[in-house]
Amino acid sequence: MSSKTRIVVLKMKELIYTAVFLGLAVVLITLFLIMFRPRQSDPAPTTQPASYIPGVYSASITLGSQNLNVEVAVDADRIQAVSFVSLDEAVTTMYPLMQPVMEDLEEQILKRQSTEDLSYSMETRYTSQSLINAIDRALDKAKVK
Repeated sequence: MSSKTRIVVLKMKELIYTAVFLGLAVVLITLFLIMFRPRQSDPAPTTQPASYIPGVYSASITLGSQNLNVEVAVDADRIQAVSFVSLDEAVTTMYPLMQPVMEDLEEQILKRQSTEDLSYSMETRYTSQSLINAIDRALDKAKVK
């Protein structure tokens, strides 16, 4: 009997490299499949637009010893404007983020017609939250009950 025995010599370094590259290839393929798969479309929310009593409503924020009034103008089914009422120079000096944050929030609120899911930076989170709370209080006054 003639057996043809073959001896294969593999270096451990080559085996490790091959295993690492195969592992990376599997991870990359998995990531590509996850990233580029077709997404299931979320059903559109069927919420009715909020009904408001047309007018201008305000709520106040206490900053130190001063009150700051936030004004929200609404018509029957839309938020028309969000602004400060007579923003004092002392307030803008002591709280310089108030005006820029309000402008950013106003833009988002007018676009979304809601104060939910607004985005703001972590640096302005406390200012943004206090303004959103004041806007919500003013909108609560305007809602038809």
